[in-house]
Amino acid sequence: MGYSTLSHLTCGKQGHDHDADVVAGVCDCGSPLLAQYDLSGLSRDVIAGRPPTLWRYHELLPVRSPENVVTLGEGMTPLLPMRRFGADVGVPRLLMKDEGLIPTGTFKARGAAVGVSRAYELGVRKIAMPTNGNAGSAWATYAARAGMQSLIAMPRSAPKICRTECVAVGAELALVDGLIGDAGAYIRGRLAEGYVDVSTLREPYRIEGKKTMGLEIAEQLGWRVPDVILYPTGGGVGLIGIWKALNELRSLGWIAADRMPRLVAVQAEGCAPIVRAWAKGAPESEAWPDASTVAFGITVPKALGDFLILRAVYETEGCAVAVSDADLLAEQRRVAELEGTFVCPEGAAAFAAVRQLRESGWIASSDEVVVLNTGAGLKYPETIPTP
Repeated sequence: MGYSTLSHLTCGKQGHDHDADVVAGVCDCGSPLLAQYDLSGLSRDVIAGRPPTLWRYHELLPVRSPENVVTLGEGMTPLLPMRRFGADVGVPRLLMKDEGLIPTGTFKARGAAVGVSRAYELGVRKIAMPTNGNAGSAWATYAARAGMQSLIAMPRSAPKICRTECVAVGAELALVDGLIGDAGAYIRGRLAEGYVDVSTLREPYRIEGKKTMGLEIAEQLGWRVPDVILYPTGGGVGLIGIWKALNELRSLGWIAADRMPRLVAVQAEGCAPIVRAWAKGAPESEAWPDASTVAFGITVPKALGDFLILRAVYETEGCAVAVSDADLLAEQRRVAELEGTFVCPEGAAAFAAVRQLRESGWIASSDEVVVLNTGAGLKYPETIPTP
């Protein structure tokens, strides 16, 4: 068996097959492409003795040769019991998957590691992307590690630390007026210079790195799944990735086939297109006007993969919930005071959603609940007032 069991790509909307061994963007219909694997004959027993990085799952990742792996040791972040905060919100079996401890300080490193590695393997040497901040700094960092050029465009209002990270690793950084969509327009205007567009879901492999969060949660729980997983959702790649990972694990027989966690897409009230679509039972979202929230990473007015996010929520009998900036900032402080963990505002939104859903009864006191903290609060110092 090879290092990867990647077989082909499929259109996320219509199911058309595509060649996995050429540089790929989206399907002709505009839908994201999803990596598919030969899942026969794989045993989870081989995983246990491997190093504690996301590459322990290499058969379920798209990089065909270990020589092309670009890594900074990412993956296998802790799954922490949140006993004091859990008691405060009435969810004693609350856990946090803490992505703030990964290279570059956010879960974006997972997608960057796998996406850059596969791009490098396919001969790409120049990448470009729009970003709200953290994805850009992660992809710029891993591109530098691979010896590739990177062009990163982000809103002028993006966190300063993310801009600094890009400059530090030698990326070309472009600051644009407006939101991430405006940064995307800038990038499209530069692609003729030989860059490959690695925007969210416009290449197939970022999601493969993100799905390792789902693989790790299952393994860390002894190859079983919790009752609920809450995920702060902008572009939604992490949520789609976890859903994809759990479906692959069910196909492999590594987790029970008759059980899936309810997936919760958490958004901010100032930018909640997925929540609005879910409330209507719609298959896709509508663009959110005048999007604004302190949780900058989930300020995505219209996600390319919105139909996949909603499908993941519907199929797992999950939900979508919006929280206010005031509530998420209060929970960020509360989590830090009770647990000694300084989470990012996006992660804090998910903790605020736990309280909201427990109060409504949607989460029961007996449920085992996993919250994804997608980044380190240290990257957002302005969210905590200081003397």
